[in-house]
Amino acid sequence: MTGAPASAAGGSGATPAPRGGKLGAAAVNQAGLWNIANILTMVRLLLVPGFVMLLLHDGGYDPVWRAFAWAAFAVAMITDVFDGHLARAYDLVTDFGKIADPIADKAIMGAALICLSSLGDLPWWITGVILFRELGITLMRFWVIRHSVIPASRGGKAKTLAQGIAVGMYVLALTGPLATLRFWVMMAAVVLTVVTGLDYVRQAVVLRRRGLAAERAAALEAVAAAADMESAGRYAMGDAGGAAVEGVTDPVGERVAGSRGAAEAER
Repeated sequence: MTGAPASAAGGSGATPAPRGGKLGAAAVNQAGLWNIANILTMVRLLLVPGFVMLLLHDGGYDPVWRAFAWAAFAVAMITDVFDGHLARAYDLVTDFGKIADPIADKAIMGAALICLSSLGDLPWWITGVILFRELGITLMRFWVIRHSVIPASRGGKAKTLAQGIAVGMYVLALTGPLATLRFWVMMAAVVLTVVTGLDYVRQAVVLRRRGLAAERAAALEAVAAAADMESAGRYAMGDAGGAAVEGVTDPVGERVAGSRGAAEAER
């Protein structure tokens, strides 16, 4: 112990930063990445290939293996509900989660639809409508993200729930009345898919128009402010020039006035 005060030691008493500050920052970022919400998203991503293998095992028509596939699909749907809720409730939103979460959603749903259509259980037009809507809305979100973010609506949440229930029923090897019921559940999901998709398109167009109008208004204000500043500068320069002219003497005028005064004095 030297007994020197903190100020003499070269600081204000704050604890000096340890060496390897960049490594420490990286460790903090890494710890922020590995939160429960992101882990659930990663689990859902890992479930996609496992779900496909279970669904297509033994030709895709074994009721037991399809029950296992349904279990994997149900876990994926449940993690989809909880990871978003946990991220918002406990402030665990990260850039990785923003990107990986929608990818995981589309991956598990797209894999299920394509596999079911390839097995002949689900018409391809249903798969095409749903995938076209999901891909189109994703691209539209990027189209307007510079202006605003399209919020998730109740209709969108109802669509996701209906799709999950309908696809889950198709994954199971159902027969009889349940097989008929799943068809109508899927039709309801398709209707919600189309209706909510059109609503998202409307919202995207409105948000983009508002964003462009706001940008134009801001540009006009900037031009007007620049013009006002230029006018003020010119006015100031004009005042300074006038003051300079008033203070300048005219030697020629002085000589003329002097000669006239002398002539009148002689008279």
